[in-house]
Amino acid sequence: MTNVTLITGDGIGPEIADAARRCVDATGADINWEVAEAGADVMKKYGTPLPEVTFESVRKNGVALKAPITTPVGTGFRSVNVYMRQELDLYACLRPCKSYKGVRSRYTDIDLVVVRENTEDLYAGIEYEKGADDTAELIDWLNEHSERKVASDSGISIKPISVSATQRVFHFAFEYARKMGRRKVTSVHKANIMKYSDGLWLEVSRQVAKGYPDIEFEDRIVDNMCMQLIQKPELYDVMVLPNLYGDILSDLCAGLVGGLGVAPGANIGEKGAIFEATHGSAPRYAGQNKVNPTALILSGVLMLRYLDKMAEADRLEKAVAAVIAEGKSVTYDMKADRNDPTAVGTKEMADAIIAKM
Repeated sequence: MTNVTLITGDGIGPEIADAARRCVDATGADINWEVAEAGADVMKKYGTPLPEVTFESVRKNGVALKAPITTPVGTGFRSVNVYMRQELDLYACLRPCKSYKGVRSRYTDIDLVVVRENTEDLYAGIEYEKGADDTAELIDWLNEHSERKVASDSGISIKPISVSATQRVFHFAFEYARKMGRRKVTSVHKANIMKYSDGLWLEVSRQVAKGYPDIEFEDRIVDNMCMQLIQKPELYDVMVLPNLYGDILSDLCAGLVGGLGVAPGANIGEKGAIFEATHGSAPRYAGQNKVNPTALILSGVLMLRYLDKMAEADRLEKAVAAVIAEGKSVTYDMKADRNDPTAVGTKEMADAIIAKM
């Protein structure tokens, strides 16, 4: 039996968490769920959106399936999600984007994987506010040591990219590609302009690629990559990107397959993994049994594969695909007409998926 923390979240979180749990259980996977709370709804009870008991459950079990969480305004957390990723050093964000027959999209047969480095780049949070004393000191130092001058009324963000962090995310991507039978890895960068940060990223990715001669490797400049994905996405497979580019392109790729409602996600490191839908908590729909549970259920598929429960994962993904393709027992957003009275609720869509297994 595998112990997994189920973080029910807030807003629509509890509803889709229950749907995902029931679908995972229906595969026959031997999961012992430890249900835990987090988000805006528990602030009054615990005085924090991330109770220590919840975080300790994730740390102990090493695997969590997490429903969406709202980070309350005015707390000490910039983001509950970011805090957990940083504290557990979940350095690789995995975002598969796959077409399912029956999902409205301008594209068909998309099967892409975005691997985003989670810890560095402009999202490292190293920032200097306009007008602050330390900012003025930094600007003076930069103007003394650089030919390009920085205006005194600037705000500054630092973009660190290290050899060690780049190595490990590319090793993760190549190992994932090998395990899942993927054919190619593409390093995405802006090394033509940022020669010492993105340039390092590109150099290290080429070095790591030499250790995986069985997998094709190439690189693309990020702006060209955006155009390529719109014009000929079939040429690409696994794409590895620094933090900011990865954030942007993962949503672009989700758009190719119908949106965030069918976009699963995972954040993975040596200390564990958290699997989560990439959409928000949509509090206005809370308790209405209305929202689409697909993204979190597919995140459960990713979790099962991470746990090497391949047969169970395949069974669940095929059931999800069958229900969506049939188009009968799906939520309102997956109907051709969003006002279609035959749309079912969150629970009923999960029931239909379970019935297909």
